[in-house]
Amino acid sequence: MTTFESLQRDAVETVAAPDLSLVIPVMDEEGNVDELYRQLEEALASLPLRAEIIFVDDGSRDRTIECLERLYATDRRVNVLSLRRNFGKTAALLAGFELAQGEVVVTMDGDLQDDPAELRRFLDSLSTGFDLVSGWKRERHDPWTKTVPSRIFNAVVSRTTGIPLHDFNCGFKAYRREVMTELKLYGELHRFIPVLAYWRGYRVGEIVVRHRARQHGRSKFGTGRLFKGLLDFLKVLFLTRYMQRPLQLFGFLGLALWAAGGLGFLYLLVLKLMGHSIFREHGPLLFLSGILIVAGIQLFMLGLLGEMLRHYSFSPREEFSVKLRRVHD
Repeated sequence: MTTFESLQRDAVETVAAPDLSLVIPVMDEEGNVDELYRQLEEALASLPLRAEIIFVDDGSRDRTIECLERLYATDRRVNVLSLRRNFGKTAALLAGFELAQGEVVVTMDGDLQDDPAELRRFLDSLSTGFDLVSGWKRERHDPWTKTVPSRIFNAVVSRTTGIPLHDFNCGFKAYRREVMTELKLYGELHRFIPVLAYWRGYRVGEIVVRHRARQHGRSKFGTGRLFKGLLDFLKVLFLTRYMQRPLQLFGFLGLALWAAGGLGFLYLLVLKLMGHSIFREHGPLLFLSGILIVAGIQLFMLGLLGEMLRHYSFSPREEFSVKLRRVHD
């Protein structure tokens, strides 16, 4: 059983596959979707491309789905997916990606804070050689409870990964189709799409986009997403840096703990030779040193097990598909 219901065109109705697919997740945006559609019409009219617009309703509780059904009935370019409940932005994007047929896929938020007039600039940037172009909301019209955590999050991710982007979580992005089909997204990994794409060897760029103040509805994100984002970032950091060499992570941590415990025992040995009573005077240090050594050995063994799993699951075809940009027969 699928997690969504859909309104989409039959294959017999489709004259030709679109060049451009717009994937727009929405939730409780009944006050915005009609105006967003009008602005999209204006933006698409100036582009010499066949386009489709895919709205993904992420469990709205207002009249959003009714507005989308009306748009579907009046425009052959519009397809509508409706998730059975609120599954989150990653699930909504995946549902839209599954349906998208364009060679270029653009994602944007449905709250009218992204300006559809920027579409041409994204396409122009892709044409210069990038595989993924992310928007940068340099001047944001949001409360500080959103902007401050976002700046902290973006600074940490950029410095740690070495990717020179200012706004990883901007929903306004343009992808070549091959990027979209290769990414493995689940949970809330939509925040780290540029990181995952960069790790797979794709060229990632950024353009400054206009950010508008919200006119209708309310934001679906609070300060709590900062902590969720940091936890997800640790997961992404492991998947991108150490998935193929787990011993480098767990082995290093294990050896560090083992060395700390060994130094503790060496210090206690010196005290013992000086006549101190180890159990009575330094019992806590003795106990801690033992725990550190045991934990170090366990982490090191965990790294070895990871290397064994990596060895037996290694696929040369998949390995080279990540590294090769193009194959000419």
